[in-house]
Amino acid sequence: MAALPLATAEVCDANADLIMNGELRALQPIFQIYGRRQVFAGPIVTLKVYEDNVLIREFLEEKGHGRVLVVDGGGSLRCAILGGNPVQQAQNNGWAGIVVNGCIRDVDEINGCDIGVRALNSHPMKANKKGIGEKHVPVTITGTRICDGEWLYADTDGILISRTELTV
Repeated sequence: MAALPLATAEVCDANADLIMNGELRALQPIFQIYGRRQVFAGPIVTLKVYEDNVLIREFLEEKGHGRVLVVDGGGSLRCAILGGNPVQQAQNNGWAGIVVNGCIRDVDEINGCDIGVRALNSHPMKANKKGIGEKHVPVTITGTRICDGEWLYADTDGILISRTELTV
């Protein structure tokens, strides 16, 4: 189910109509690039948490089938909600990537993994472990609404969200 990675700039240039009608959206350029896979794409699975990583770990223990986990961590810069062990597990389970509206830690370990990771920044403090959050719900990151089942395309130019899978 892994998508063919597309160049985000070329996708934007070729799809002005999809941008105008809102079917194709670009996330604001606030994310740092981590992991060995700088270009990744796939169907989105959404998760909403705040300074808690239990549900993130649960998702990444599942087979990824080329999907991308989009985590709305509320933009918190007070702790890391994703670390090296779950990213290693995500790589081994076939996830294409993880986008975190929050912080990560274990950056050197994550940068050694063959997976794409985007996050606001790194932070040494760990998250809570209460298991509080919402799975498969629409999330809004920097004003962009993202729904379960939409498609994400990421490269070094940015991150695109599409209502449907795009082709070249």
